[in-house]
Amino acid sequence: MNIRILLTYLSRPSRYRGAVFTLGAFLLPVLLWCAVSYVPFIWHPMVKVENPGGVDYFTPGMLVDRSEFQDQMKEMRQAGKPLPVGVRANPIYLPAPHEVARALYTAFTTAPEQRDAPWLHQSLWHSIQVIFWGFVLSSVVGVPLGVLCGTYVTLSRLSEPFVEFFRYLPAPAFGALAVAVLGIYDGPKIAIIFIGTFFQQVLVIANTTRKLDTTILEAARTLGTRGWRLITHVVVPGILPDLYRDQRILLGWAWTYLIVAELIGTSSGITWFITQQARYQHFENVYAAIIIIGVIGFGSDLLFERIGRRLFPWDRTQERKSA
Repeated sequence: MNIRILLTYLSRPSRYRGAVFTLGAFLLPVLLWCAVSYVPFIWHPMVKVENPGGVDYFTPGMLVDRSEFQDQMKEMRQAGKPLPVGVRANPIYLPAPHEVARALYTAFTTAPEQRDAPWLHQSLWHSIQVIFWGFVLSSVVGVPLGVLCGTYVTLSRLSEPFVEFFRYLPAPAFGALAVAVLGIYDGPKIAIIFIGTFFQQVLVIANTTRKLDTTILEAARTLGTRGWRLITHVVVPGILPDLYRDQRILLGWAWTYLIVAELIGTSSGITWFITQQARYQHFENVYAAIIIIGVIGFGSDLLFERIGRRLFPWDRTQERKSA
C-alpha cells in the first residue's frame, strides 16, 4: 500500500510539469502579442489620427505611417496651421488580443453582414464535413495499401515508386482537373484533401508496418499463418497503436489542405468566411477564424490521444510522452 502511494506521489510532478509546459507554450506567444499590441515603443509603426488639424486628407481614425505623420506636422507648423493629433498604433492587419477575443464571441452571436451568408458555425460545420470525407476516403484506400506494402516486398516494389513520385506533386495543382471531373461544389474540395493525404498515408503506414518485429512474423509463418490471416491476426494487431498515432498526424495534414481546397470551385466553409472578412478589412474576424481552426484541430487531437490511451493501455510511447 505504501509503495502504491509513493508511486502515485512520484507520478504527480511529471503531470504538473507537463501541464505547465503546455500552458507556457500558449502563454508566451500571447504575452508577446500583448506586448506588441499594447506597449507603444515596442513597434507601432503607424499613427491613428485623432484630430486632422490643418491636413486636408487626414480623417479621424485614419492610419498613416509615422514618417508621413511627422512630415505633415512639420508642414503644418511651418504654415502656421493647426497641428494634427494622433496616437501610435499598429497596422490594421494586426488587431489587439481584446479585439480578436471580442470577434470570437460576436462571430457566433452576430448575423453576417451579407444577406443569405452562412453563420460562422455553419461555415465551420461545412469545412469539418469536407475534412471528414476527404480523410475517410483516403484512409479507406491508403491504410490497407500501406499495410500490404509494408508486409509484402513485391507489392512494395510495384507500387511505392509511383507513390513516391506522386507525393511530390502539389495537390492544389489538380484543382482545375478536379473541377472539370467533379463539378464546382464539394467534390473537388474532397478530392484535394484525398490527394494531399493519400500518398503520404501509404508511405507512412508502410514504414510503420516494416517496424513490426520480424520475429513475430517469422513465428506466425512457422505456425502456418499465411495470407489474409497473417495481415488480420498478426500484422494489424501488432502495429495498431502506431497506426492510430499515424492517423492522428495525417489528420493534421488534412487540415493544412483545407484553405486551398475550399478555394477551388465555389468558395465555401471557413475559407469563405476568412476571405470575406479580409476583403472588408475585418482582420480581427480573420484571426478569430484562424484561432478557431487551431482550437478544433488541437482539441480533436487531444481527444483522440485520450481515446488512444484507453484503446491501447499497453502502448509505452504514450507513457514516455506524458512523462
